[in-house]
Amino acid sequence: MTTTAWVLRGTEYGNCNCDYGCPCQFNGRPSSPDGDCRYALFTQIDEGNYGNVNLDGLRFVWLGGWPGAVHEGNGTIQLIIDERANEEQRESIRHIVYNEDTDELLTHYSIFCAMCTTIHDPIVAPIELEFDIEARTAHAEIPGIVISDAEPVRNPVTGEPHRAQIVLPEGFASTLLETASGTVKATGIVSLDFADTFASFSKLHMTDRGIVRG
Repeated sequence: MTTTAWVLRGTEYGNCNCDYGCPCQFNGRPSSPDGDCRYALFTQIDEGNYGNVNLDGLRFVWLGGWPGAVHEGNGTIQLIIDERANEEQRESIRHIVYNEDTDELLTHYSIFCAMCTTIHDPIVAPIELEFDIEARTAHAEIPGIVISDAEPVRNPVTGEPHRAQIVLPEGFASTLLETASGTVKATGIVSLDFADTFASFSKLHMTDRGIVRG
């Protein structure tokens, strides 16, 4: 089905409502209090293109929610695109994230969209995003829509930062997650409100044929 080749390289910062570790990474069920899966994923593109359209330096965010585990479907997703993007760049990001130009199940965008029954039209807005993977810290904000912060997971006795990584050699989005503790609040179509839950940082290297490994 693919008609346009694309590539994205950069960083993803995500925060979901599961406990640290996130059972989804191990094919388990959500560990959230209500058994649902809700998340915010912030993406910084360092280098990217969709066909001949350059996407270097742009950002996008997707907010999602499912009533149970993602693989059970009935999810809702909302894409927010960097206001710095021109019309051609906005359309390119929409095509990538909403899987409008890629064979099914080759990317994490494809998998998540396949598990959604409601996919909202993109919003264009200013996106603030700062992160330090080594320090496991982040601040992300779209004024009036979503705000999220991350810090290291801390030892419950000493309060010292605790570092943990999840290695996924066959992961469909990344092969290594640097874990953190996140807090997010979003209002609107996809509402989010949780604190001190699983957050992670990963390096993004994705093409229309899936993740680039190695």
